[in-house]
Amino acid sequence: MTVNNKSFEPACPLPISGKHTVQLAHGGGGRLMQELIQDVFLRAFHNPMLAPLHDGATWPIEKGTLAFTTDSYVVRPLFFPGGDIGSLAVNGTINDLAMCGAKPLYLSAGFILEEGLSLDIVQRVVNSMAEAARAAGVPIVTGDTKVVDRGKGDGIFINTAGVGLVPTGVRVLPSLIQPGDAILVSGDLGSHGVAVLSVREGLRFDGNVESDSAPVHHIVADLIDSGIEIHCLRDLTRGGLASVLNELAAAAKLGMVVEESAIPVSEPVRGACELLGLDPLYVANEGRFVAMVPMQQAEATLAVMRRHEASRHAAHMGVVTDRDPSMVVLRTVVGTHRVLDLLSGEQLPRIC
Repeated sequence: MTVNNKSFEPACPLPISGKHTVQLAHGGGGRLMQELIQDVFLRAFHNPMLAPLHDGATWPIEKGTLAFTTDSYVVRPLFFPGGDIGSLAVNGTINDLAMCGAKPLYLSAGFILEEGLSLDIVQRVVNSMAEAARAAGVPIVTGDTKVVDRGKGDGIFINTAGVGLVPTGVRVLPSLIQPGDAILVSGDLGSHGVAVLSVREGLRFDGNVESDSAPVHHIVADLIDSGIEIHCLRDLTRGGLASVLNELAAAAKLGMVVEESAIPVSEPVRGACELLGLDPLYVANEGRFVAMVPMQQAEATLAVMRRHEASRHAAHMGVVTDRDPSMVVLRTVVGTHRVLDLLSGEQLPRIC
């Protein structure tokens, strides 16, 4: 690993102050984020459509079920190997709809621009969004723009929302997870977080590490069309695999056991994480998801997933159990067991 002129200065992931101010870790997918959601947002906004705490809300319409989701993107830097804030915003919102089992239909785009930002950068980001939307076949049909004073933003923030249609008879929810379900992951982990970090901190790693940012709705559609009984899907963004499994275990009130040896992590990402003291199981991804399906359909599900480039490294990595409810246990490569808990702080802030 080489470092450019500026030195890499890791920060303590545990916030020093108490619960009375917002910390970076409140946006990191770990324990503080869960507390913020539970103690502030859910307490104020609670309703039956919000209660499942899925990647989007769904409700029945005359023909099928409508899905709706929204997300905001504040990644720093704006451009990184394998993507940028624009394509990330499009792919991320499409993927949230896909995790509901929906076919994405339309997107909105809201921009908060900082005074003094080069219009060339704005054009580059917008062009990237347009290309990502065209490639996915999901148009951006409405939007909004605001400008804040110089020094009051960070170049550009983007909010996207999306609507999609869930086919009749398809239900994909954490509450449908069952004991004995196979836990599948769609590909190797950690490349997005490492790619963003490499640019932000001027680091260069052996091997080519690029973000995995990509839409996955076509993979989900293929699974549905192939007759796979999908119980639950979740994309592995903030907090990575470990945080997502904890969220799902808590929502389903079931335990999960995963095999460390079966979790795909590329050698460049593994090496970078070892050098930096990071755990790839907690590093964010933007084109990876987990699927819970009946054990007897695990191999068929993997076969469908591996037909697609974005999930050609899909793997069966664990099982849902009725033992140790709400707990995620990792069986290590040496045969021991350790609990995969939620992070108390933030490993890599501002990665999505």
